[in-house]
Amino acid sequence: MTNEELKQRIAQLCADAVCTDTLDYVLAEIPAQNLVAVATQLKEQKDTQFDYLYSLTGVDYNPELGVVYHLESTTLRHKITLVAKTGDRENPRLDTVCGIWKAAELQEREVFDLFGITFNNHPDMRRILLDEEWTGYPLRKDYSNPQMIVDLIK
Repeated sequence: MTNEELKQRIAQLCADAVCTDTLDYVLAEIPAQNLVAVATQLKEQKDTQFDYLYSLTGVDYNPELGVVYHLESTTLRHKITLVAKTGDRENPRLDTVCGIWKAAELQEREVFDLFGITFNNHPDMRRILLDEEWTGYPLRKDYSNPQMIVDLIK
């Protein structure tokens, strides 16, 4: 599929999506409530077959928090990047894509640990990198840990 065809397919799947071209792929911002439905269709449809989630990461857009999903079709050799944002910094939540791509399970835990985004229906939503006692989310732009600075200076 060409980038133009991918943008048309995204528009068919979600009228509220905003698509832009990059050099190699389409970037599609999907409303959070449509993410799982769009992702499922992109994986299952014969002309898209996005079977490989090769990267999932959190982003602090300030004030919004979001997740970026890099997808590839290993058979059709095209790529797309999906972005879903949540405007709720106090209780950020998105639906999990673990049921679509198993590789999302550990990556979503990392995003939870470092950004504080909880993934609804995730099978094991707990910290993966930091201690359970850790306070805050170190990759957020508003994160502050004065004790960590003191420890670094020592």
